[in-house]
Amino acid sequence: MKSSNPRTEKSLQERRASGLDRRSNPKTEKSIKVMLIDDHPIVRDGYARLLDNTPDIQVVAQASDGETGCELYPVSQPDVVILDLSMPGIGGLETLRRIRAKDPSARVLIFTMHDSETLILRAMEAGAAGYLTKQTGVGQMVEAVRQVAQGKLFIDPKYVPDLIRQRIKPADPLLTLSPREFQLFQLLAEGHSVNEIAKILSISPKTVGVHHTNIMKKLDVQNSAQLARLAIRHGIIQA
Repeated sequence: MKSSNPRTEKSLQERRASGLDRRSNPKTEKSIKVMLIDDHPIVRDGYARLLDNTPDIQVVAQASDGETGCELYPVSQPDVVILDLSMPGIGGLETLRRIRAKDPSARVLIFTMHDSETLILRAMEAGAAGYLTKQTGVGQMVEAVRQVAQGKLFIDPKYVPDLIRQRIKPADPLLTLSPREFQLFQLLAEGHSVNEIAKILSISPKTVGVHHTNIMKKLDVQNSAQLARLAIRHGIIQA
């Protein structure tokens, strides 16, 4: 008797929940196909219902973590991916990078509780087509999905002035980090050990150690507590 694969079973469950296994769908072929990746089932299911009730939008897949999202992306072939940043495992930014590596034309709309200018800039640098916080109203979410589906960029207007100022005169030391260093910075700030980070990112503990040392030097911090306080101050993690 074959042993079951937990990730495969999870993927199948999420495919069924999202509607990938349905044989028919009342939506037209012109509907905007959306995939939701968020580890909070209540949030994910709530927005799935809201979007599905919009005539020109169809939720075709849901996933509760980045790894599963990356597996389902080529199967569901969404027009827009709505992606949370704070998730267990590889996290939102790495999920964004992996999806874009598979499909450079992928349109990903970040939908997160974080309103950090640093995270907005990092997401856009990684290829996000839009950025919204979870305080956004339903109307703005629907408009963002439509804009991103058309190949346009959509950022919550209230963040644009601050982002322009950051670009003109960067004042954020976190912007000195490379994308990989910033990813490790997030994981370290969340309290992950070197070995845990190595497993999450599929790299060696030695490589993690080298990045860790470089991060501490670039940010001029002496220990993990100072690093965590810096992450909290810049809105990367919550206290």
